[in-house]
Amino acid sequence: MSISEGAKFAWRGVTANKARSALTMLGVMIGVAAVIILVAVGTGASKSVTDTLNSLGTNTLTVTPGSNSGFFGGLRLGGSGGSDSESGTSTREANLTMTDAEALADPELAPDVKYVAPVVSAASVTATLGGTSHSVGSTIGSTPVYLVISNDVVTHGRAFSQSDFDSHSRVLLVGPTVAKGLVGGDGTAVVDRVIRLNGKEFTVIGILDAKGSSGPQDSDDRIIAPATAVQDHLAGYGNLSSISVQATSAETVDAAQTQIEAILDARHRTTADDRDFSVTNSATFLDAASSITGIFTILLGAIAAISLLVGGIGVMNIMLVTVTERTREIGIRKAIGASRADITFQFMLEAVILSVLGGVAGILFGYLVCQIEISGFRAVIEPGSVALAFGFALAVGLFFGIYPATRAASLRPIDALRYE
Repeated sequence: MSISEGAKFAWRGVTANKARSALTMLGVMIGVAAVIILVAVGTGASKSVTDTLNSLGTNTLTVTPGSNSGFFGGLRLGGSGGSDSESGTSTREANLTMTDAEALADPELAPDVKYVAPVVSAASVTATLGGTSHSVGSTIGSTPVYLVISNDVVTHGRAFSQSDFDSHSRVLLVGPTVAKGLVGGDGTAVVDRVIRLNGKEFTVIGILDAKGSSGPQDSDDRIIAPATAVQDHLAGYGNLSSISVQATSAETVDAAQTQIEAILDARHRTTADDRDFSVTNSATFLDAASSITGIFTILLGAIAAISLLVGGIGVMNIMLVTVTERTREIGIRKAIGASRADITFQFMLEAVILSVLGGVAGILFGYLVCQIEISGFRAVIEPGSVALAFGFALAVGLFFGIYPATRAASLRPIDALRYE
């Protein structure tokens, strides 16, 4: 029997019971679609995290008060500082100051540090304009170089200057979410308008570029203003929330971190064992995030592969039923000259057709689902996952079609003809 004749017999077998074949293909389709969709979700999550971290630059560092260990409630246990005569311990509040930031900008002590920006955060800030109010997600006070370090661009209006910082000018930059929340439309009408932050008047001089959302957090719901004005009217003259630093290049990040730690150790009289500050760099976050999301993606793919395996078992089950139903047909074909190989090829091909058609339908369904955007997040289809899912579906058809095909080919003609 030729290949074309075997294909015709296989196709007739598949279409003989359309409903059963459709349900069999549905199992494969769901498995293939699940692999594509879940891997795409993992890839999309990885891309979202990577883009967010890359937007900060790969040569940026952040200094925050408090160490990664040895702190409780912002206080250090042990070390130097005021003593407690009853407990025999001493405590010292972890803090960063403007003079710390100025020290880090010393080109002699920190030659690999390019820019330094002190950061002051104000909590629970409400912006109002006329009868409209908006609760701001993030309010930051800093210097003009903060915009350079954080890769922020002013799309409308202008950025605040060093003279604005020095003169404590009540000017600010708003994110697109804040702008639209106050004036509606595209938000551009808010430029040069006077708004109130917790009752204090500030003039909007520019709108920041859109950075989108990172999960549930809206990165555009923010305000950036001169740190002096934020301290005057919103945050008070306390310690800094953090210090943002940019190294001279991605290659000098580690050297810059070492220099920062040395400067602050000298100023705070600490050592590597009892620091009251932490220095982190975006490259470390990026590596950790990539590792976590990579494991997450593999886990999702493995879970989806189980559903594809279940679909393959469904193919084998249906093929076994088909062999039983068509026992007399097999006997007649073998009686008129069909060989064992012909019967095996026919039933193997039927299983492969079911798997391939289900795989193609799964690819199309998975692609359509991945086009849906939810809360600013969209899954990213990985071409390798499509090829892997389709190849696995084909392998499922071959593997789970072997036993039914072999069973059909092993039937003796006389026994098959007697079967009722």
